[in-house]
Amino acid sequence: MYNKKIFQFGPEFVILIVLCLFFAVPIQAMTNQTVPDKNEQKVFKAGAARSNITPHLGGIIVGGWVGTEAAHIHDDLHVRTLVLDDGANKLAFVVADVLGVHQDLADAAKRLISGKTGIPFSNIIISAIHTHSATSVMGVGNTRRDWNVHLFDDYQRFVIQRIADCVQVAVNNLEPARIGWGIVSAPEHVFVRRWNLKEPIINPFGEYDKVQMNPGHNNTNKLTPAGVPDPDVSFISVQSAEGRPIALFANYSLHYVGGVPRNDISADYFAVFSDHIQELLNADRQDPPFIGIMSNGTSGDVNNINYGGTPERNEPYAKMRYVGRDIAQKVFEANKTIKYHDWVPLRARLSEVTLEVRKPDQKTIERAKTILSRHDSIKPMHPHERNYAERTFTQLRRPEKINIPLHVFGIGDLGVASIPFEVFAETGLEIKEKSPFDQTFVIGIAGGYYGYLPTPKQHKLGGYETWLGSSSVEIKATEKIVDEILKQFSSFE
Repeated sequence: MYNKKIFQFGPEFVILIVLCLFFAVPIQAMTNQTVPDKNEQKVFKAGAARSNITPHLGGIIVGGWVGTEAAHIHDDLHVRTLVLDDGANKLAFVVADVLGVHQDLADAAKRLISGKTGIPFSNIIISAIHTHSATSVMGVGNTRRDWNVHLFDDYQRFVIQRIADCVQVAVNNLEPARIGWGIVSAPEHVFVRRWNLKEPIINPFGEYDKVQMNPGHNNTNKLTPAGVPDPDVSFISVQSAEGRPIALFANYSLHYVGGVPRNDISADYFAVFSDHIQELLNADRQDPPFIGIMSNGTSGDVNNINYGGTPERNEPYAKMRYVGRDIAQKVFEANKTIKYHDWVPLRARLSEVTLEVRKPDQKTIERAKTILSRHDSIKPMHPHERNYAERTFTQLRRPEKINIPLHVFGIGDLGVASIPFEVFAETGLEIKEKSPFDQTFVIGIAGGYYGYLPTPKQHKLGGYETWLGSSSVEIKATEKIVDEILKQFSSFE
């Protein structure tokens, strides 16, 4: 039997309950407050930093067929970093003002970063802008040495440390922030540099190509560009909770602009963009400093020269200033209309794809031996055949297979992929089209540097970017890479 007294309430108790119910609803209505959900209780943070990596004068500037000695610094080279933190995960973008970064150096820097900051190895993307006006961070005097030998020279050790320092400072600068992203089109600066030809032309291997890189304006043998460029500038904008600009990270598929005197060090249009976007956002002399960043996209077959138009004559640095400032202006205008989020989830994946390394056949080897042994007085069939004869043996020494790293980030509805090659625009466009994210962009020359990455269709046409030694991995490499990136993206859903 239950004791009925337990369920009997006195008048004082009933009055108390009525008063609680009476006052509870009006108080909630007057303050217009609701119980916060889990996302509203989380704090999103961002921090950015910049480190100087300008080398000593006297080193060899790389990027052309013949290196020249650095005799003047037009503008300093930097590492620029953006770190994002959703309370559970941190992501780090690192962009270095160099031609390229081999995987061994990138991995060494990431290990150092992880040890100093706790950011997981898989959550760090290190990329190069691909300036052709810097000394090499891939080995003294040699931009195409054997991959990943794990022996660093003085400048490489300096850059590794400065990358780690930069990320550590960005972590120190983390503060509550808002994040947004957007896209703006800038088609007038990007042109496919590979052109279809009426008649094939000979290449350094004694074979014939159906396309030519940089064919010139007055070449009557050229027909049409052999691809399409990616015209879009993607960008991520972060600002403090009060609206102060913290950083703006952009991505554009333009190889570089150039117009730099042979002996000058410069970070090309990438640095111009970084400086001008800071000016446009009225973010000069902040504490911590605002950091503008431009990364290289899928620009392996794209440059700034319109071979279907009128030849240009520009003073040194004039064209890169025009391009960098114009892109910054476009991004600045687009940045006014983007939606900012107080919190978004951050995700990262790192996987490897095994690729076969292209090897020369016996005929190519014998031809290379003949070229390297003949007297200099004998006129070559192609101006670069000796260079590619040397690359034939470099390729022969390389392993049969390599594992290349693929990093992907998920930032809310934004997907970011990175590929350690000079990627053709059509591959970047394919990833964007097939990505499950509302917006996607691809960072090239990231996590390593393994040369050009033509598609199978482009390999059939030939041309500089497809030559053995320019392109070093299997013909169907793009198919494997795209499939893996899309699989990684889908794993976030």
